[in-house]
Amino acid sequence: MKGLRKYLTPFAPDQSGAVSVLYELGGIIVICDAGGCAGNVCGFDEPRWFSHKSAVFSAGLRDMDAILGRDDKLVEKLTSAAGKLEAAFAAIIGTPVPSVIATDYRALKRMAEKKTDLPVLTVDSTGMSLCDEGAEKAYLELFQTFAREDQPVIPGKIGVLGVNPLDLSDLHAGEKLERLLKGEGFEQVCCYGMGAGLEAVKAAASAEKNLVVAPSGLKTAQLLEKRFGTPYEVRNPLAEAMLPEIDYSGKKILVVQQQVSANSLRHALQKRGAGEITAATWFMKKGELAQPGDLRLTEEDQFEALVKNGGFDVIIGDPTLWPMTNGFTGVRIDAPEFAVSGRLAAR
Repeated sequence: MKGLRKYLTPFAPDQSGAVSVLYELGGIIVICDAGGCAGNVCGFDEPRWFSHKSAVFSAGLRDMDAILGRDDKLVEKLTSAAGKLEAAFAAIIGTPVPSVIATDYRALKRMAEKKTDLPVLTVDSTGMSLCDEGAEKAYLELFQTFAREDQPVIPGKIGVLGVNPLDLSDLHAGEKLERLLKGEGFEQVCCYGMGAGLEAVKAAASAEKNLVVAPSGLKTAQLLEKRFGTPYEVRNPLAEAMLPEIDYSGKKILVVQQQVSANSLRHALQKRGAGEITAATWFMKKGELAQPGDLRLTEEDQFEALVKNGGFDVIIGDPTLWPMTNGFTGVRIDAPEFAVSGRLAAR
């Protein structure tokens, strides 16, 4: 039945993905809501909130503020916060409220920049899409606003896009990627938003190459290639660590992960002699990254039917999926997805 959830909780929405991208960059982040969306972001969808604080605020919209579209109230509150905090920029993140009343984000941006004297980013998330779509919009807005043209290319420097806890399910993803990529010969690794700050974003044109580790970073990599000529590669070097040392030879395998991780796992499994591999995702399915037979999952019963009829020997996915695999007698391999279950990868 469409929309019926018996096992899975609601996945992290787009405003959470947008906040996750901007969380460590030193800005004032305003979630344009009455308080509930901000509570969900900080209480459930942003695991760094409990160890690394950021200036995340709720706009605190009341009923009549929302109905009448009182943008001046929001700008007044943002101006007050900007006067009390040292911030490099401000960001206004959309939720169902501004979506329903058709908030004019361009006008809001102009008003806020005039009053605060800060660059203002606006992300038109709606609360109706998933976190990777919000992250994609935030990456684009961030780099369109701050990436500078006048940067000489630095040999051995790589920029990494798509690094956030919702896409990679790991609070230490930035440092792990830095270690792995330096092992590959790169001298300078900029994991934008997890380790590398706003100054690194401004100097994005100086990267010799970009690496996309999640679908949310793909459009921005394409933008940077168009603007600066920076080539990009799509893979997640962290993915192979999810695989335990078992015999995969000739096995039929289902991988359920965000698309870049799924493709990286597929490549690693093929090197280990696996047979047919099907990649599925609950999130964005980019046509340019898909192979024949890949799937985008939307319903629990769709996943149950896939497992029942697929004849798989191995399933790799978030442990929350296992109650939906009744009758499956093969090997289950845990690969947590924080946006699905709130579970992080082990350190």
